[in-house]
Amino acid sequence: MAKMTKSQMLQSLADSTQMSKKDLSTVLEALTSLVYKEVKTNGECTIPGIGKLVKKHRSARQGRNPATGATIQIPAKTVVKFRVSKAAKDAIL
Repeated sequence: MAKMTKSQMLQSLADSTQMSKKDLSTVLEALTSLVYKEVKTNGECTIPGIGKLVKKHRSARQGRNPATGATIQIPAKTVVKFRVSKAAKDAIL
């Protein structure tokens, strides 16, 4: 089964909402920008019914190069994690 593309998603939303694909594309881009901004400034952003994006600090740690087996130092960094909502889990399973 093929993954849904952005164009297919916009078409499906247009069919179910009677909105134009252009308007939906604008809404999707605005939502994406809003979520990124919220995660950057507040550390998290909840998308109701879908889940939550959370900014998390990952400490420095020792790692191993799988090709050579040499020990390497992996630097600390900030990552974004996604936590699926219970409603989404229940809807899918």
